[in-house]
Amino acid sequence: MNELVVELVEHARPVHLHLPDTVGRALAASRIIDAAPDPYAPGQWVLRAGSKVGAVTMTVPGPEPVRVTLRITPKVPVGRLFFLLGYSLDPRGWRDDEVDVAEHRELVPALAHALERQVERALGKGLLQGYRTTEETALVVRGRIREADQIGRRFGAAMPVEITYDDFTTDIAENRLLRSAVDRVLRLPGVPRHVRTRLLHQRTRLGAITPLVRGQRLPDWRPSRLNARYLHALHLARAILTGSSAEHTTGALHIDGFLFDMNKVFEDFVCVALREAILPLGGLGSLQAKGITLDQAGAVRMRPDFVWYDERGTPLAVADAKYKAERPEGYPEADLYQMLAYCTAIGLPAGHLVYARGNAPRARHRVRHAEISLFQHALDLSQPPNALLAEVDDLAHEMTRKQ
Repeated sequence: MNELVVELVEHARPVHLHLPDTVGRALAASRIIDAAPDPYAPGQWVLRAGSKVGAVTMTVPGPEPVRVTLRITPKVPVGRLFFLLGYSLDPRGWRDDEVDVAEHRELVPALAHALERQVERALGKGLLQGYRTTEETALVVRGRIREADQIGRRFGAAMPVEITYDDFTTDIAENRLLRSAVDRVLRLPGVPRHVRTRLLHQRTRLGAITPLVRGQRLPDWRPSRLNARYLHALHLARAILTGSSAEHTTGALHIDGFLFDMNKVFEDFVCVALREAILPLGGLGSLQAKGITLDQAGAVRMRPDFVWYDERGTPLAVADAKYKAERPEGYPEADLYQMLAYCTAIGLPAGHLVYARGNAPRARHRVRHAEISLFQHALDLSQPPNALLAEVDDLAHEMTRKQ
């Protein structure tokens, strides 16, 4: 089978490559990047990456099948990306995370390295044990009988028995999450050989643990004194298993890999960081605020990324995080229209749009015939974490001042 590697940079200038038409059409069908034939150069395709970063492989069928590896590098340093992701998952625990991924320029090697280090720390003192509730059909009574199920399924028969019991085992939610995350990363393209070897060792340690079923809801777990050494590994496993994978089939095209959407990463970071920065000021920061409608009938629902309420539930400030300015055809200032609608519906004199620096300028817009100001802010993601959080603190104080 022929092998082909395509390397792009997130939101960079389009790349012109000579590709077989089957490969070009497969890249277009994947919807991971924009791909179109070059109208001025037969045999060339114009490829452009959007906000998704990571790596995927796809096997393009045909008389001569081609295995294509698509790698998309983020604009921000990989270490900064991991900070943004980690802070949004655990703002108090990830600021001092010791996993060093600075040596990796690509996302997948850094991800594999980070997971292996975190799992090693989690399992260094052995696998965590705990109680797991099990429901099953048995010939021997253990625990308690599920009477409703026994009557509904057995119609009064004495055997077998529908029972439920608590089992003290290593096959608990925490270990199942780690096992499934390790399995997931081992299937990714571009994992360095030495890291893969260490991950296989962790996979062996977790070999008796039941893997999670793809597509099903992740099992719940609660932070406690007992699982404290697992916390960082569990947060990273959750990021790997929740909405970040690229596994699907489009017709005869099978795609397997791992992608982060920078829009989501940035939005989550900004909202969590704003909530943490506003906490000392009192009130409540609500992420993806609910119960807001544009019209009096309540038919047009709205969900701003972040709304700050006082102790009585009165909205005081609204913000929306935009990694990159939206400019759909015909609506070049769509973000401003959206924020104006938020301010109007909530009844606030000011709204705040937060961008990554380089994607939109800082600005203030006073709306005509309305006492509303729309502010555009730009966060510099190239800064060290402490400086970036300080910039968010400044933004929070600016939002909480009366405009």
